[in-house]
Amino acid sequence: MFISLKKFKKVILGFSLCIFFALNSILLSAANSSQKMVPLLKTELIPSYAPLVKKASPAVVNIYTKRVIRSNRSPFFNDPFFKQFFGDNVFQFGVPRKRVERSLGSGVIVRSDGIVVTNSHVIKDADEITVILSNRNELAAKVILADDKTDLAVLKIQTDDEGLPFLKLRDSDDLEVGDIVFAIGNPFGVGQTVTNGIVSALARAAVGISDFSFFIQTDAAINPGNSGGALITMDGKLVGVNTAIYSRSGGSQGIGFAIPSNMVARIIDNALNGAKVVRPWLGATGQNLTPDLMKSLNLKNPWGVLVNKIYDNGPAARAGIKAGDVIIGINKFDIADLNELKFRIATLKVNKRAIILLFRNGKKEKVIFPLEAAPEKPSREVTKLIGRHPLSGAIVANMSPALAEELSLDPMESGIFVMSTTSNSAARRIGLLKGDWILGINGKKVFTVRSLISSLNKNAPKWSLTLRRNGKVFTAVIGG
Repeated sequence: MFISLKKFKKVILGFSLCIFFALNSILLSAANSSQKMVPLLKTELIPSYAPLVKKASPAVVNIYTKRVIRSNRSPFFNDPFFKQFFGDNVFQFGVPRKRVERSLGSGVIVRSDGIVVTNSHVIKDADEITVILSNRNELAAKVILADDKTDLAVLKIQTDDEGLPFLKLRDSDDLEVGDIVFAIGNPFGVGQTVTNGIVSALARAAVGISDFSFFIQTDAAINPGNSGGALITMDGKLVGVNTAIYSRSGGSQGIGFAIPSNMVARIIDNALNGAKVVRPWLGATGQNLTPDLMKSLNLKNPWGVLVNKIYDNGPAARAGIKAGDVIIGINKFDIADLNELKFRIATLKVNKRAIILLFRNGKKEKVIFPLEAAPEKPSREVTKLIGRHPLSGAIVANMSPALAEELSLDPMESGIFVMSTTSNSAARRIGLLKGDWILGINGKKVFTVRSLISSLNKNAPKWSLTLRRNGKVFTAVIGG
């Protein structure tokens, strides 16, 4: 069967028009339903994060530190033969020796005038801090604020350039598990490196990193040298400061932790206002819920903090919080556990108020909570003890809620706390340790530094010391 050329052209034209209108209908339907388009060009099939990285990476810097360690100790005294006769506390002599320790890390410029955020452990005890910009300029930096409790530090670059590239902070509470993130830093000192991954988890507790264990977990590769670097989102904003990894080999194994930007913002605010970090405190102690506690309290949801002690006339007491209450929320945030409660309170400012949601007697209640700094009562009176007694050389202090907060101790503690002991002192020779509590002298209880000094000023042929160490009380008799 033969068809004329004219008819053949008409058939082809009709068939082409049918295909065109069909494709057009499909594309319009897809666009209307999900705002997604089928790629029509080859270039649309090649995704790239290059524009995002190009914009963000100039704000991430390398940080090099130098620390000079001086020692008069003769190397001969490291020999076991000498230690056998003289011990570790032998008088040190010899020619002064200097040793230079160097370390590296990363940082993020967060203001165009040269304000840089990094980890506190990156610059700890450094004598010199050098910041290297993305254009390889090397600039000296000084520490404005270092906060070991959050492992954050704020630096100021010594430069006349007021137009440095910087990253804006994003609200870290907007993050969701599965969001794409990028880690930018200087791993192993090889130079600026970008890795990407997703948010693996939120509100992660990583023991030993900082006092506020509430981290963003990511599988973006983070390695030694990345500390202090940026964790950014797809909008190019800073959502966290990379601080640690979980690793058995020392390298990345897909579990990295970043300090949320909301905590970073709090530390920056303190630094720029010229104030030390003063955090609100709860004025109470609590514990995480267990299945048995949930059952006894008739709680359906496995989250909250059970309050077990209240500090007299503290903020919790004046807000009406009682022992036995369960804190389940603060402001707009649910409280899952004690770590989250500490984090949320630490990101708030003193002299403000917060709304705490409680579960009490089977009902939910709201209380207005005053945000106050931990009180310095009694005054700490840090004192070095001197005289002819076995505690000579001990440095002691009165424990207060403020000091307990600084030392990450129970804020309900009170009494005389041993801050340290000086070398070759009587206190060190009898075995007194930092962290001990002095409870009594010669059978008499002592509660303050002044009462301790008064008891020590009374000469005695022998001394009976009552101490508490690691929760255990014991008495040591010296002399006689």
